[in-house]
Amino acid sequence: MIGYRMGASVMMQLGSFQFSITTAAYQELSRRTAYRWAQQDLYGRLPGLQFTGPGEDAMTLAGVIYPEYRGGFAQLNQMRGLAGRGVPQLMVSGQGGIMGRWVIESVDEKQATFAAEGLPRKQEFTLQLKRFS
Repeated sequence: MIGYRMGASVMMQLGSFQFSITTAAYQELSRRTAYRWAQQDLYGRLPGLQFTGPGEDAMTLAGVIYPEYRGGFAQLNQMRGLAGRGVPQLMVSGQGGIMGRWVIESVDEKQATFAAEGLPRKQEFTLQLKRFS
Protein backbone atom coordinates (compact mmCIF):
# COMPACT_ATOMS: atom_id res chain seq x y z
CA MET A 1 0.00 0.00 0.00
CA ILE A 2 1.27 3.44 -0.91
CA GLY A 3 0.78 5.89 1.91
CA TYR A 4 2.26 8.39 4.29
CA ARG A 5 3.95 7.89 7.61
CA MET A 6 2.54 10.00 10.43
CA GLY A 7 3.11 10.26 14.17
CA ALA A 8 1.45 7.82 16.56
CA SER A 9 -1.05 10.37 17.87
CA VAL A 10 -2.30 11.50 14.42
CA MET A 11 -5.83 10.29 13.69
CA MET A 12 -6.16 11.79 10.20
CA GLN A 13 -4.68 14.55 8.09
CA LEU A 14 -6.59 16.85 5.74
CA GLY A 15 -4.22 18.97 3.67
CA SER A 16 -1.81 20.50 6.17
CA PHE A 17 -4.15 20.09 9.15
CA GLN A 18 -3.63 17.10 11.45
CA PHE A 19 -6.39 15.75 13.66
CA SER A 20 -4.62 14.34 16.68
CA ILE A 21 -5.48 12.90 20.06
CA THR A 22 -3.37 15.65 21.62
CA THR A 23 -4.92 18.57 19.65
CA ALA A 24 -8.13 18.67 17.58
CA ALA A 25 -9.45 15.18 18.22
CA TYR A 26 -12.63 14.08 16.52
CA GLN A 27 -14.90 12.01 18.75
CA GLU A 28 -17.23 10.83 15.99
CA LEU A 29 -16.76 10.11 12.32
CA SER A 30 -19.71 9.32 10.13
CA ARG A 31 -19.50 8.66 6.41
CA ARG A 32 -22.20 8.26 3.79
CA THR A 33 -21.37 6.89 0.35
CA ALA A 34 -24.14 6.89 -2.26
CA TYR A 35 -24.44 5.00 -5.54
CA ARG A 36 -26.54 6.07 -8.50
CA TRP A 37 -29.18 3.83 -10.04
CA ALA A 38 -31.33 5.07 -12.93
CA GLN A 39 -34.90 3.81 -12.83
CA GLN A 40 -36.96 2.88 -15.89
CA ASP A 41 -40.65 2.13 -15.45
CA LEU A 42 -41.70 -1.16 -17.03
CA TYR A 43 -45.25 -2.17 -17.90
CA GLY A 44 -46.62 -4.82 -15.51
CA ARG A 45 -43.32 -5.28 -13.69
CA LEU A 46 -41.19 -3.63 -11.06
CA PRO A 47 -39.13 -0.74 -12.38
CA GLY A 48 -35.82 -1.69 -14.00
CA LEU A 49 -32.67 -0.33 -12.43
CA GLN A 50 -29.34 0.40 -14.09
CA PHE A 51 -26.18 1.28 -12.22
CA THR A 52 -24.90 4.63 -13.50
CA GLY A 53 -21.89 5.13 -11.23
CA PRO A 54 -20.81 6.35 -7.85
CA GLY A 55 -22.68 9.15 -6.13
CA GLU A 56 -21.84 11.55 -3.34
CA ASP A 57 -19.31 10.58 -0.68
CA ALA A 58 -19.70 12.72 2.44
CA MET A 59 -18.15 12.66 5.90
CA THR A 60 -18.90 14.39 9.18
CA LEU A 61 -16.25 14.82 11.86
CA ALA A 62 -17.40 15.94 15.30
CA GLY A 63 -14.84 16.60 17.99
CA VAL A 64 -13.49 18.70 20.79
CA ILE A 65 -10.51 20.96 21.38
CA TYR A 66 -9.11 21.97 24.76
CA PRO A 67 -6.99 24.90 23.55
CA GLU A 68 -5.20 25.50 26.86
CA TYR A 69 -4.10 21.86 26.96
CA ARG A 70 -2.57 21.46 23.49
CA GLY A 71 -2.79 22.97 20.05
CA GLY A 72 -3.83 26.46 21.05
CA PHE A 73 -6.74 28.68 20.10
CA ALA A 74 -6.01 28.93 16.36
CA GLN A 75 -7.04 25.41 15.35
CA LEU A 76 -10.59 26.22 14.23
CA ASN A 77 -9.33 29.24 12.32
CA GLN A 78 -6.82 26.94 10.60
CA MET A 79 -9.72 24.67 9.55
CA ARG A 80 -11.65 27.69 8.27
CA GLY A 81 -8.57 28.93 6.41
CA LEU A 82 -8.12 25.56 4.75
CA ALA A 83 -11.78 25.60 3.69
CA GLY A 84 -11.57 29.20 2.49
CA ARG A 85 -8.79 28.42 0.03
CA GLY A 86 -11.35 26.75 -2.18
CA VAL A 87 -8.92 23.98 -3.07
CA PRO A 88 -9.61 20.24 -2.55
CA GLN A 89 -7.28 18.80 0.08
CA LEU A 90 -5.66 15.38 0.23
CA MET A 91 -6.98 13.28 3.11
CA VAL A 92 -4.73 10.65 4.69
CA SER A 93 -5.87 8.19 7.37
CA GLY A 94 -3.93 7.75 10.61
CA GLN A 95 -2.54 4.49 9.18
CA GLY A 96 -1.16 6.38 6.16
CA GLY A 97 -3.81 5.33 3.63
CA ILE A 98 -4.65 7.90 0.96
CA MET A 99 -8.40 8.61 1.02
CA GLY A 100 -8.51 10.99 -1.96
CA ARG A 101 -9.19 14.71 -2.19
CA TRP A 102 -11.89 16.27 -0.01
CA VAL A 103 -13.42 19.71 0.46
CA ILE A 104 -14.70 21.29 3.67
CA GLU A 105 -18.29 22.39 3.14
CA SER A 106 -18.81 23.85 6.61
CA VAL A 107 -17.20 24.34 10.02
CA ASP A 108 -19.53 24.56 13.04
CA GLU A 109 -18.19 25.67 16.41
CA LYS A 110 -19.53 25.64 19.95
CA GLN A 111 -17.62 27.23 22.85
CA ALA A 112 -18.01 26.49 26.57
CA THR A 113 -16.34 26.85 29.98
CA PHE A 114 -14.89 30.33 29.63
CA ALA A 115 -11.78 31.73 31.27
CA ALA A 116 -10.59 35.31 31.64
CA GLU A 117 -11.10 37.61 28.66
CA GLY A 118 -13.82 35.29 27.34
CA LEU A 119 -11.42 32.62 26.12
CA PRO A 120 -13.07 29.22 25.83
CA ARG A 121 -11.50 26.29 27.62
CA LYS A 122 -13.51 23.92 25.47
CA GLN A 123 -14.34 24.18 21.77
CA GLU A 124 -16.57 21.64 20.08
CA PHE A 125 -16.51 21.42 16.29
CA THR A 126 -18.32 19.70 13.46
CA LEU A 127 -16.84 19.55 9.97
CA GLN A 128 -18.93 18.64 6.93
CA LEU A 129 -16.70 17.19 4.20
CA LYS A 130 -17.39 16.03 0.68
CA ARG A 131 -15.16 13.98 -1.59
CA PHE A 132 -13.93 15.78 -4.69
CA SER A 133 -13.91 13.77 -7.91
